[in-house]
Formats: sequence, C-alpha cells, structure tokens
Amino acid sequence: MVDILIREAQTILTMDDDRRELTGADILVRGGVIAAVGQGIAAPGAQVIEARGCVVTPGLVNTHHHLYQTLTRAVPGGQDALLFGWLKTLYPIWARFGPEEMFVSAQIGLAELALSGCTLTSDHLYLYPNGSRLDDTIAAAREVGMRFHPTRGAMSIGESNGGLPPDALVEDEAAILKDCIRVIDAHHDAAEGSMCRVGVAPCSPFSVSRDLMREAALLARDKGVMLHTHLAENDEDIAYSEANFGCRPGQYAEDLGWTGPDVWHAHCVKLDGREIDLFARSRTGVAHCPCSNCRLGSGIAPVRAMRDAGVPVGLGVDGSASNDAGNLVAEARQAMLLQRVVNGADAMSAREALEIATRGGADVLGRPECGRIAPGKRADIAIWDVSGIEAAGSWDKAAVLLAGPTRVRDLIVEGRRIVADGRVTSFDLDAAIARQARLVQDLAL
Repeated sequence: MVDILIREAQTILTMDDDRRELTGADILVRGGVIAAVGQGIAAPGAQVIEARGCVVTPGLVNTHHHLYQTLTRAVPGGQDALLFGWLKTLYPIWARFGPEEMFVSAQIGLAELALSGCTLTSDHLYLYPNGSRLDDTIAAAREVGMRFHPTRGAMSIGESNGGLPPDALVEDEAAILKDCIRVIDAHHDAAEGSMCRVGVAPCSPFSVSRDLMREAALLARDKGVMLHTHLAENDEDIAYSEANFGCRPGQYAEDLGWTGPDVWHAHCVKLDGREIDLFARSRTGVAHCPCSNCRLGSGIAPVRAMRDAGVPVGLGVDGSASNDAGNLVAEARQAMLLQRVVNGADAMSAREALEIATRGGADVLGRPECGRIAPGKRADIAIWDVSGIEAAGSWDKAAVLLAGPTRVRDLIVEGRRIVADGRVTSFDLDAAIARQARLVQDLAL
C-alpha cells in the first residue's frame, strides 16, 4: 500500500483529545494508519493529495442504517404515515426481496454514505426473505471499501401472535440464534482496524420476544460482540411497552441485559430523565436519527440532555425508506438545528455536531481508533472542498455544517482512496444505479 500525503489543508479539524484545529497542515498516511500530522511533512515517494482550499475532517461514522431500504424511497402510501403505519405499508414490498436486492441496495446506500464523507457505518438488517443473508450486505461493503459494522437483526413475533410484522417475515428464534453464531464466526474481526465487525440486533420490542432479547444478549457477550436494537422511537412505541411489558422501554432494556458500553439503541426520542440517567451510568450508546424522526413525526430526541448527562451519542441516517436520503453530513446539520429549535441558538455548535458525527459515533460503536485525526489512529479521512459556492462568503470555513458542501471531494478509508474528485472509485456506480432502477421497476409491478 503506497503512502499518502495530504498536503497543505486549509484547516484540519482533528477531533483528537485536544480538539486541535490546524491551519496549512499535512497528514501522512502509511499502511492504513495516520503516521504524522503537522506542517511541512516530507514524504518522498508518497502519493500527494493537494488539500489547499479544503477542510479535512475524520471520516464520519454512521451508527444506524437499514441499507436494504435504499430500494424503497418515497413509496406511495408510506410517505405521510407514522412509524407503525409506515412499516405496514413497506413490509409486503420487503417480503419480495432476495439476495440481489439486498446486495444492490447496500451497494448504492454505502456509496451514498461515502459521498457524504462517511467511512464507517453500521447496518441493521432484520429481515431475510427468499434466501437473503447478512453476507449479501457484507459482500457489498467489501466491494465499496467501507469499514462496516453489520448487525444480524431478526423478527420473531408476527401478526398472528400480536406482533407488527407479517408472519411471512418472522423467523424461528432457535434458527435466529444459530445464524447469529454462523455470521459472527464467519465475518467478525475483533482486531483494531478491523474492516468488519458483526453485532447482534433483534429488531425491536414489538417484533421479538423477551426470551429472544435475553438470549441474544447472552450470546453476544459470550461471543464478545455488540448489541443493537430500536428503542423508545415514538409515542406508539412507549404505549406498546407499557401495555405489553408493564414498564417503560429503559426498564425493559435494563431488565433483559440491554444496557452497558457494548449496547447501543437507535432513536431514543422518548427517553425520560430516569432513562437518560440509566444510559449515562451504564455507558449505553444512542444512535440519533434526526431526519428520520422528523419524516415519521416521531419527535426530537433529547440529545442536549443526553450529552450533558454523559450518554454516548452518535448519528444515524436510518433507512432510506424513512429518511429518503443517506447523507451523513446533512444529518449532522439537522441534529444541530433541531437542538437549537428546542433549546435555543446556543444549544449546539457546528463543531459539536461534527464531533458527534465523528468521534462520537466511533465511540458508540466501540471504535476509539476511528473518528479522530491523530498519529496511530486509522486513516479514515474526509476532504471537503470549501472553495466552491456552498462556502462562498463564509468567514469560518471550518464551520462546514453552517456553510459548506454536503458532498465530499475525497474520501480515504484504511488508507485507500475510495472517492476521488467527487466520484466513487472502488466500483462502477453508474452501472449499479442502472441495476437498482431495474430492480425497483420489477418491485413496483
């Protein structure tokens, strides 16, 4: 692997432990790791990437996604529905997916994330129709070159047993646990700098049993992998928990072993003060998905209160069926704006939102070697051209969430340049988009 020298960046937002911001500085990448950061670095023989007129940040980290949903954006009938109604509209379409749909949707979704500056993403795949497997999305991530944290999701309680999903999309719980073991053994790499770590992720309290939640936690800890699910997403979610479990979602999670630094929950829009304290004490992470929460009318998560209490918070774009986009830098801006709507204009700065999108997300996923630009950290780096119209007139070019591009110029993952001059280089994106269009046409028939 050739060394890379990123030279003379206008500003480097390191997000290191001191939150340093460097001007006119360089970054040397060697063997997938950041070797040096500073002015005037000499690196004979290195590939040079000129960064004049650019802001350089750590690669962004996406802590919650459903990549399979990239095939079902803006579906009629679900565009104006709340969570449960939206799901009921989409379930029959997703039931027609197979391995090709899973691979292509993941491929497109990952490319979209990469173009928005994302270098590490999780994914929550909780339905496996017609022979689909988690392996389909892992293959797509390998082709795109993205650092990947897929989670083996599941649904086990169908409509006939009082659950939300149709019976055709649920699985036997023993089979779920068996396949979790299979994918962990086949794909999980616990090493620092790993390109693929696998998590265990029953879908939600309204689609799996208490027993599966409990057994999944035991299995994950036996295997040394992380746990993920949806929690406290909207008022319907809270009402379901109180009616069926006799408690709020936070207590439900704690009772079943679903709190701790190896757990992160998606959404958490409706956490109350006691639940926030619980998550802070236990270091339980949260994937905040502001655009999806707005689209589904779920509400605004109490991110300011979570951060102030010490809850680890990252960002998630969520699925493209409930967001309609997979742009992580736009998600960071939305997170900032919503906290200002609720708590005032000084509630969250552009730099804090960017921190949540970088080192915040990396910490939630248990990856402290990512999300920072510092010697010894992984070479996951986003380069943003701030010389164009989006930042024209900006007095603070480093405030990229206030006035800056939403598409990255260059993206480096583990020392490999997978976006160059605004184009994905790792695979034929145009051909993949055409393939996706054919699949959407078939699904719409």
